[in-house]
Amino acid sequence: MSVAGEERKKRILEILDVEGKVKVNDLASKLGVSTETIRRYLEELDKEEKLKKVYGGAVKVSYFKSEPSAVEREIIRIDEKEKIGKEAVSIINDHDVIAIDDGSTTMQLAKHLVNKTNITVLTNSVTALSALIENHYQQLFTGKIIFIGGEINSTHYRTTGSISLKMIEDYYVDKYFITVDGISLERGVTCYDSSKGIFTKKMIQQAYNSIILIDHTKIDQEKYFRIGELEDIDTIICDQPAPDNWSEAIKKSNINWIVPESENN
Repeated sequence: MSVAGEERKKRILEILDVEGKVKVNDLASKLGVSTETIRRYLEELDKEEKLKKVYGGAVKVSYFKSEPSAVEREIIRIDEKEKIGKEAVSIINDHDVIAIDDGSTTMQLAKHLVNKTNITVLTNSVTALSALIENHYQQLFTGKIIFIGGEINSTHYRTTGSISLKMIEDYYVDKYFITVDGISLERGVTCYDSSKGIFTKKMIQQAYNSIILIDHTKIDQEKYFRIGELEDIDTIICDQPAPDNWSEAIKKSNINWIVPESENN
């Protein structure tokens, strides 16, 4: 690569260090090069493990040593998450009582939860709550919204803790839509944060059907806190089919693995 190219890559890392995340269009404008050139630089820096490419830009590698914040998760694999969220909406029936976990994928479910009648929705996600209120206000779905209170996590825009656990003891739901940070054959369902994990584990007990929404990067991943076994899950909605070596475990656990159809089909 030319000296100018190396200087631009160095400048990208400097901007990233200050701002935490960068967007392709912004970098192209700042550095006076095409978006294609910026994407090539980001690809090279990603291979050098100096940053992590995400949809439309990049974030610091250090973000991925712990759970990404709600803001960071919003831009990671957004297209896949939107398809998964829409697919989740398609299995919700009128009059269902559902619970929606916090997370950027379940946020897509909340945004697209429309044309449903008499739905009751429980959530501990502040961002999902906002989307649900907007849809309800516009009469895009009818029913009730119940916000599960508790200790606020300002990084992830969710509530957890003893108040949340006490509140959900009195509720049973038809379907619980969950996001997790990893699933594996050896460790089952896992997440970064124990307080989230404890809440999710309790909510699974209160649900007739537990449905995980994940993109393929969470498969064969293991994080710090174990939420439960694969047997605790009824359905997995993912942007890619299950790996071949998962077939036996999925059959044994009686899991329904759903891959959203392409919008071109």
